[in-house]
Amino acid sequence: MSIIQQDLIAQDNAQRAQALKADYDALGEQLDRRGISIDAIKASVSAFGVAVPSWGVGSGGTRFARFPGPGEPRHIFDKLDDCAVIHQLTGATPRVSLHIPWDKAEPAALRDRATALGLGFDAMNSNTFQDQPDQEKSYKFGSLSHTDAPTRHQAIEHNLECIEIGQAIGSDALTVWVGDGSNFPGQSHLTRAFERYLSAMQSIYAALPDNWRLFSEHKMYEPAFYSTIVQDWGTNYLIAKELGPKAFCLVDLGHHAPNTNIEMIVARLIQFKKLGGFHFNDSKYGDDDLDTGSIDPYRLFLVFNELVDAEQSGAADFNPAHMLDQSHNVTDPIESLMVSAMEVQRAYVQALLVDRQALSGHQDANDALMATGTLKSAFRTDVEPILAMARIEKAGAIDPVAAFRRSGYRRKAAETRPAVSGAGGGIV
Repeated sequence: MSIIQQDLIAQDNAQRAQALKADYDALGEQLDRRGISIDAIKASVSAFGVAVPSWGVGSGGTRFARFPGPGEPRHIFDKLDDCAVIHQLTGATPRVSLHIPWDKAEPAALRDRATALGLGFDAMNSNTFQDQPDQEKSYKFGSLSHTDAPTRHQAIEHNLECIEIGQAIGSDALTVWVGDGSNFPGQSHLTRAFERYLSAMQSIYAALPDNWRLFSEHKMYEPAFYSTIVQDWGTNYLIAKELGPKAFCLVDLGHHAPNTNIEMIVARLIQFKKLGGFHFNDSKYGDDDLDTGSIDPYRLFLVFNELVDAEQSGAADFNPAHMLDQSHNVTDPIESLMVSAMEVQRAYVQALLVDRQALSGHQDANDALMATGTLKSAFRTDVEPILAMARIEKAGAIDPVAAFRRSGYRRKAAETRPAVSGAGGGIV
């Protein structure tokens, strides 16, 4: 099922096809001189996908306010339609990650709608960082690490429900992020709180189906500002090691202090077989959830440099999941997610262009200048013709944002979806 008429996409592509072919051929000649097959690179990026978060297709916000745009999705089925538009135009986002209970619906209906739209489901995401209207126990002072055993049990049961829903719709992973922690010194016994968390996670881990993976996600701060249960990658690694072989670490690019060497964290987790996957976004100051590649595209490239190195060297137990996780406050969420998906692909292609043999030689010779120059040579290559050609071969758009705007999808959505109030605050 196509949400946007293919004729419209084809017409838009026709205006750009001749220039694209010229650019692609020129880049192909350049890469050929470097011993690289442009068609092989195109085939690799065509097979590469990044998941879209269901919550990302709605407008986000700050702690002070939220300013929803026209045509906001009303429920998960509207969200799936929006996600289908992103994949139709980019060919890069075949899977959707659901958040429960935000996206709770009859599993058969979810599966049928996704199948009709040509989509699959990525990791399930549980929510024990906010209270729901019908829950008995509050998570104000924690969930999986709460001092109260019935509250911990409630949080465990919610995660087990997420696994059950995920099994019914074809997911094969559960992501657990908790806001547990403390805001004052002495408020929480740091060791006992972590012990309670580990015990609760062990109960969730024990319920995993054989083919499932469990991703634990670390975050330096927020909403806990003094201590956080899973505050950094080291603690995250300890959790994954403690739980067992189906437990892995999830790396959100925004969940680190400014100037943290994220690519080195990625390398360490690959080396010790505990890299589970990514939430891609960007940040300037902290967990800003900005569009991927909007602040530091070189850092994104350096992360993918480690991923491609592991891929090409055959690193053991290497199968990272890739997903966007952003908050769109001033842009159209569909447009931002399309651009971000393409930025992830761009970083992947650039990393594929790194001359690994030359880089290794410079590293062994301690030639810092030539080593960093080898990386920059790949990063500076304009790979847009490869990305665009991969899109057009999947019946996508050469320029997805232009095609989206020309389609009038947002205007049409606004005609059928009631306007959403911006009252209240909070990031969603």
